[in-house]
Amino acid sequence: MGDEALVGRVLDGRYLITERIARGGMASVFLAEDQRLDRQVAVKVMHRGLGDAAVFTERFRSEAKAAAKLNHRNVVAVFDQGSDGDITYLVMEFVPGRTLRDVMRTEAPMPSLRALDLVEQVLIALSAAHEAHLVHRDVKPENVLITPDGEVKVADFGLARAVSTATTATGNALIGTVSYLAPEIVVNAGTDARSDVYAVGAMTYEMLTGVKPHQGDSPIQVAYKHVHEDIGPPSDLRPGLPDYVDALVARATARDRDQRSADARVLLQQLRRVQLALRQGVDDDAELAADLRPSGPGVPLTAGADEITAAVGGAGEDEQTVTVTGGSPSTEHTAVLGGAAVAAAAPPATPATAVDTPPRTPADRQRRRGRRLLVAVVVLTLLAGGLGYYYGVGRFVDTPALVNLTEQQAIAEAEQAGFTLEVTDREFSETVPLGSVISTDPAAGERILPESTISAVVSSGPERYAVPDLTGRTLDEARALLAEANLELGAVTETFDQEVPEGQIISLQGVAVGDLVKKETTVDVLVSQGREPLEVTDFTGSTEAEATQGLQDIGFEVGVERQFSDDVAEGVVISQSPASGTVLRGDTVTIVVSQGPELFEVPNVVGQRRNDAEAALEAAGFEVDVIGRGNFTVLGQFPGAGSMQERGATVSITGL
Repeated sequence: MGDEALVGRVLDGRYLITERIARGGMASVFLAEDQRLDRQVAVKVMHRGLGDAAVFTERFRSEAKAAAKLNHRNVVAVFDQGSDGDITYLVMEFVPGRTLRDVMRTEAPMPSLRALDLVEQVLIALSAAHEAHLVHRDVKPENVLITPDGEVKVADFGLARAVSTATTATGNALIGTVSYLAPEIVVNAGTDARSDVYAVGAMTYEMLTGVKPHQGDSPIQVAYKHVHEDIGPPSDLRPGLPDYVDALVARATARDRDQRSADARVLLQQLRRVQLALRQGVDDDAELAADLRPSGPGVPLTAGADEITAAVGGAGEDEQTVTVTGGSPSTEHTAVLGGAAVAAAAPPATPATAVDTPPRTPADRQRRRGRRLLVAVVVLTLLAGGLGYYYGVGRFVDTPALVNLTEQQAIAEAEQAGFTLEVTDREFSETVPLGSVISTDPAAGERILPESTISAVVSSGPERYAVPDLTGRTLDEARALLAEANLELGAVTETFDQEVPEGQIISLQGVAVGDLVKKETTVDVLVSQGREPLEVTDFTGSTEAEATQGLQDIGFEVGVERQFSDDVAEGVVISQSPASGTVLRGDTVTIVVSQGPELFEVPNVVGQRRNDAEAALEAAGFEVDVIGRGNFTVLGQFPGAGSMQERGATVSITGL
């Protein structure tokens, strides 16, 4: 039964398992609900295949006891430990966020201050442990958790041992992660706070350079390099790093532990001197570098015959172990190899005799050391090949390659390989088609137990969002609508518009309503400034046609009024309103056009007496020219009756 079967189960009547959040070489970590205290916790559950081994069970118990002694904000708190049937578990503080390994994947090689600021918090946590006489012994990026607000917490004190008993462990098992193992752990020469210092130094090197300090085709080769090769200065890979940064790493990773910082607190003080110099912009500081750099070559671990003997085992000695790793190249898991095979592979002890042995010369001792070193290397190689089969090839199998397969194809492929595929998330992808696998955990080629569950992330296709209709909206309204659609407001172009009120969007630019675009695409808009203000030109004195055309060309509507004028010729503009100033485009400008003088009808006065005729014509507004004498009867008039004449025109009348 795989780990996924635990989801939904209540351990010890208290811890409801809700989901798996991590998987390591020996255990999986689940998010759980503490039903008694109503809080979220992390529950570490030992893999069932290891649960029968007393050494692993003891490690879990030891982890709880060791970590429970530490009450520090930079240390993941351990709340409880226990067993439920064949399940051995540990209950810890749940820390949301990322591991340092996650951060390194995206940021390494890191800027010096960024790296050292993170390491500073790790050292603060380890200082608390070292002061409590506890040694972590498995410091690595996977055990450094970083909360969303940047606080660092160190986890998995399962390898910690009281310093007083640090040189031995249950079954003499030495557990750790090979990339960060101090040389003394490899040769089983005892462990103390300086072993943690070495691991922090190796981790700092990787943060600064982006690569592990020692590389090899197998864990044994890497372990061998820790013992026999110095970790180089980070500036070899990062030219321009100050000399005192190199010196700090050299001090922490000295192969001779006597040359290292005594414990985490000492290294913390040295690191803070380096931080200060970096913040002050100091490029190189020969005095600081000399003060930090190891004082001398020290005594290599391989120079001690006793240490080599301890590494390979001898007659009458307890079983010894070394450490190997499993998992992907980017994530290292802790694993343990039993020491029985080492002891079995060691040459039998030669019984002592009573024959006197002449004193060994320095050359004899050197040859003896060389032979023992050769034996150590041979035994370590046999150990990797023999026990590595059970804990590696023989026990674990490769994760199949499922990326880019459709979901159904991936499920079938996983089942055929003996695994269960669980789709844990769906994400947008620009490169992986809809419904196909983006990634798996574990990744293809990683070594996992048969019948395990492989978590998969399946593509939801490209992430696209429809452009909303923004016409008629204000800019604030448009921003809100775009934010809801996961888009952003782009360039705003303003123009005058006769129809759209000022401040409202006229149209989109570059895209159309309903277009599907990428997340956070910027949408450009054209915004109305309202109607355009125009300067008025006065067309008084122009003809009606000239004034009308001129005003229309500017952008106005033209209103025409007509008026008689004795002074302005017919068809000529008498006046204009408005005649000057600023008017909005499309507004009406009114012109008054002359109809010329006003004409009046000449009344008929023929047959009337002279006096009556004169009175009638004058009343009609005409001047009268009388041809004749006395009050005669009008026999004729000119202009004739009914004709139209200007006011004041002269009408002649005649009679007898």
